[in-house]
Amino acid sequence: MSLSYSKDVSRTTGLLKSLVLTFLVLSAPVALAHPPSSKVVEMFPLDLGSFHQLESMRPLVTLAKQGLLEPEYFSASSDANHASPFLGAEAEYLSADGDKLLVEIVRSQSDSNAYSLFTLATKRMREGEQREELRPGDVATASILAARSITFFKGTTFARVTNETKNNSEPAIALARLLAATFDKGEDDIPVLVKHLPDWQTAQRNAVYAVNIGALRDAISSQPILNELTFEGRTEAVAAHYGQSQLVIVEFTTPQFSIDNDQRVTGKIQELKGQGQPVPTAYRRVGNYSVFVFNAPDEKSANQLIDQVKYEQVVQWLGDDPHLYERLQRYFAQTSAGVLVSVLKGSGLSLILCLGIGVLIGTLLFRHRRAQKAAAYSDAGGSVRLNLDELTSTVKSERLLGSGTTKSDPNRP
Repeated sequence: MSLSYSKDVSRTTGLLKSLVLTFLVLSAPVALAHPPSSKVVEMFPLDLGSFHQLESMRPLVTLAKQGLLEPEYFSASSDANHASPFLGAEAEYLSADGDKLLVEIVRSQSDSNAYSLFTLATKRMREGEQREELRPGDVATASILAARSITFFKGTTFARVTNETKNNSEPAIALARLLAATFDKGEDDIPVLVKHLPDWQTAQRNAVYAVNIGALRDAISSQPILNELTFEGRTEAVAAHYGQSQLVIVEFTTPQFSIDNDQRVTGKIQELKGQGQPVPTAYRRVGNYSVFVFNAPDEKSANQLIDQVKYEQVVQWLGDDPHLYERLQRYFAQTSAGVLVSVLKGSGLSLILCLGIGVLIGTLLFRHRRAQKAAAYSDAGGSVRLNLDELTSTVKSERLLGSGTTKSDPNRP
């Protein structure tokens, strides 16, 4: 009897599990069917030029499948009312030529978050297909073009437009330009830390920007030393490839954060070396930066790469700047000195030019007058003799040569 009772209990338990699973499956569409917030609706205009939205927005399915929406990729939200560090959705648009385009938009808490997501998405593109970089400003602050899609970021917004109908990116570019025009431009530039990379114009093409540990682990795998880093206080990092070497610059917002992380990292490196685990080829603290080089050919080349990283400190006063008067005084002194030097240089050049022109004109005039005097020269010193005493013999003109005409002499044979 106990055996029969246990079978009945197991059947009942299995039935309950089936009912719960069925309930969850049926309730999932209901949860997804909640109307989007007004902020999400504003990101997707119904009509953009010749493009028309086909249906209502839906959750970010494609980006989620690619693993780009993990919380550890984003910095912690500063607003306690927002559990998620981003806000986003996707929707489909139809072009006038019948192309169906998928639009994915993610709005994050900061420009750095949006740029980090942009670099992670382009890293996936590099691994999967060829891509072409557009010039800054062609579509947004930064844009990457693939065979049928375009990925870009502007301000706090990341977006991707994909042509689902055919292998043609032109409709995607056209729709992306219209969308980008509706986004706030924010700082309208990439993060400054990227520009501190050696040869940053080239390095940024394969760089990954991190505002949390997830993006850094995604860029540099199998390096346990990265687990010692903390991204407190809006710490940010950038990783880029230089041949086989991988350079990572981690920027801390305060010297105390930098010192604490440096002490923890240096201690962990010695521990990892003793355990025979992977360690950076070279590591150094540069100002508030922690700079790592992984997988370099040797320590010398790794240190040469670190030598090219320059820390530039920026100080911002929360109140009035106590050194403002001194800076203004120094600025006006330098400006006045610069104006005075420019005036003196300009006056000197003008004087030299005037003297040169005067000498040239004087020389030409002197030569001209000398030429005139030479043309009027005679053996009488330019005077005229009058034959008043009739002592001068008469000149027989027939004995003189003519002016060029020849007269025949009748007496000559």
